[in-house]
Amino acid sequence: MLLEGSCQCGAVSFTVECPHPLPYQRCYCSICRKTQGGGGYAINLGALADTLNIHGREHIRMYHARVKNPEDAHAHISSGERHFCGECGTALWVYDAEWPELIHPFASAIDTPLPKTPETVHMMLEFKPGWVDVNFKQQDQKFQRYSRESIAEFHERVGGVSPPSGEAERGD
Repeated sequence: MLLEGSCQCGAVSFTVECPHPLPYQRCYCSICRKTQGGGGYAINLGALADTLNIHGREHIRMYHARVKNPEDAHAHISSGERHFCGECGTALWVYDAEWPELIHPFASAIDTPLPKTPETVHMMLEFKPGWVDVNFKQQDQKFQRYSRESIAEFHERVGGVSPPSGEAERGD
């Protein structure tokens, strides 16, 4: 599915092919909450890095988060590159060289109507702040840290995805 995304001020826009467009995974870690915001969690998708086309690249800034888990003596710098608009601060996507074929756009930056997910994976619940109420549905999965299921495995298990009702799938 071809996704179109942009920042709030319009300085940056992008397109990317996304074989896994279900906004199914909510991350409650402090990095996602503080750099992306929204509801106390962030949702990112699984797209193909080599299909990313950017307009307004000169406005993009990047941040490598500091990761400090309770069991670690010291923080380390994440290899994940969090891209955001330097003009308005909109979080756009995460790229990590550990998985060079993937890019993870934030669902909140996507303008294309996204399909609704049949279930949600709530992860990093250990780091959820007390002010965040989580609305778990019966079919949802809950993890104190990470799910063992990849984005691709989730999409395969739930039967893939079709475009949202009334929307034609874009592609080649």
